[in-house]
Amino acid sequence: MNFNNAKFLTSCGKLSQLPAADRPEICFSGRSNVGKSTLINKLLNRKSLARVSSVPGKTATINFYELQDIYLTDLPGYGYAKVSKEEKRSWSGLISGYLSDPDRMIALIVQLVDIRHAPSKDDIDMINFLIDSELPFIIVFTKADKLSKRERAERMEAFADEIPCFEDIVSVEFSAVTFEGLEEIREIIEDALDQE
Repeated sequence: MNFNNAKFLTSCGKLSQLPAADRPEICFSGRSNVGKSTLINKLLNRKSLARVSSVPGKTATINFYELQDIYLTDLPGYGYAKVSKEEKRSWSGLISGYLSDPDRMIALIVQLVDIRHAPSKDDIDMINFLIDSELPFIIVFTKADKLSKRERAERMEAFADEIPCFEDIVSVEFSAVTFEGLEEIREIIEDALDQE
């Protein structure tokens, strides 16, 4: 697959605005500021196709990108405290409504978790939702360059206890700085699409 030919398609703040479910979709999920937009830009060899913000909670819509005959979708970041309860409910309904839609051809969900910290309650809730919904997903641990080798090994060991069913989940350590894990994530996406 040529990851260089992507283009922004649309932003949807309501389920009624979603584009037709007529092709496989790769979704990116994670808490605010975990690096979803950064990962999408790196995957697609673009500097700013997905808008990166230093302000957490900025992506309040599902953003669709067209890549050949698939969609990449950037889900709203969850877990940001400075957002009203009303907004949080609206995002939550948008995300669960999208992921629960039986018509959508979700080939893979890339669930991002910051490698430096234990997963938040929202991360665990999301992972449990993905497991219970039997949706295909992997975990990408972002910001891997921020820890030493020893610290990373300790965090990975801790994740085995902190994340449900961890031994059964494919995980990749990723750095936007060194590009570690990037090719592996591309290969996993291509494999998921081959199975569609």
